[in-house]
This record gives sequence, structure tokens and C-alpha cells, in this order.
Amino acid sequence: MLIKTLSVGMLDTNCYIVTDEQTLECAIIDPGADSGTILDYIESNRLKPKAIFLTHGHFDHHMALSATAEATGSPAYINKRDALTSGRSQLKLKTGGSVSYYSEGDIIQIGNLGFHIMETPGHSPGSVTIQCETALFTGDTLFRDSCGRTDLEGGDMDTLLSSLKRLSLLDGEYEVYPGHAESSTLSRERTFNYYMINAAGSK
Repeated sequence: MLIKTLSVGMLDTNCYIVTDEQTLECAIIDPGADSGTILDYIESNRLKPKAIFLTHGHFDHHMALSATAEATGSPAYINKRDALTSGRSQLKLKTGGSVSYYSEGDIIQIGNLGFHIMETPGHSPGSVTIQCETALFTGDTLFRDSCGRTDLEGGDMDTLLSSLKRLSLLDGEYEVYPGHAESSTLSRERTFNYYMINAAGSK
């Protein structure tokens, strides 16, 4: 598995291109902006996009969705709770793509890679974490040393803490790839992240 991180847009959203190196099939996670940058990477490496995954519906995670979907013909996926929340997202695509809903327990196969969907609400009602092998793509649920804000429409701190507790209880070690800023590991966040420590200790 090859993971490429592209920092896009004014809010420096992390867009991830996750590739099965055997087949060159890939998934695009959170095309927040700068479709040209995303598509240039895909084209220059002769990748075969098969899906676009959104960790949640906030605008800075999908502003390049229509352009990337139209150029690649890839279907887009989002949790229904964010797709249908008024004012949260505009996910109607132009020609060349469609929007599907994924939910807890779904597994989407891209080449030899299985992308497992975990519902982790709190930052938004439909936030998900996407697990692929030993990688967790946490969107704005979990950051290095922090977590997503909950003062936007649909946010809820108690719900977010429950999601962080769930992540903290995962067996094994994982790399954490958040929606903004630098990556981390789950063991590091269990040890140093105030919000995750607080969540883990809650009932």
C-alpha cells in the first residue's frame, strides 16, 4: 500500500491517494481543493482511481469532488448523515460520477485493499474513520495532539469523546492520517493526546 498526502486548499486539508501497488488501483480520500494537483499526481503515476471517499461533509473536504469525479469517472462515498444535513454539503456531481452512501461495517475493495468504514461522529453527525490495513484516515475526528471542533452545526463533544474512546480501544498499532496537519500513530495519541486520554477514561 502506498499513501500519498497532498495538502490542498486554503485550510490545508489533507487529501490522500491510497494505492494498491500491485494493480495501481487507488482511492482518493477528501479531495478538498486543487483538483489539478490531485489529477496530476494520478496521471503522472499512471494510477487507476476507483473511488472517492469523504470522511465527512464539510466544504473543505470536498471542494474538488466534482472535478475529480468527472475526470476519473469514480463514484463518491459519504455517510448519509452528512450528505443530507442541510447546509453541510453540496454533493451533486456533474457528469462522470455518482454519490453512494456508506455506513458502519461497510468494506469497499480497491484492488487488493479493503477500506473498512467506522462511524465516528462528533465533529459532524456523519463523520467516519476509514481503516485500511494499519492506516486510519480519521478526517477531523482525531488530530495529532488534538481533535475536531464541535461548535459547528451538528457537532457534539460528548459524541466526539465516545468516538475517540472507540478509536483508543482498537487492538494493535495504527498510523493515523488526519484531515489536517501531520500524521501520527494511535499509540502516540493514546499517550499524549489530552482529548483521547480523557475519552479513554470516561465511562
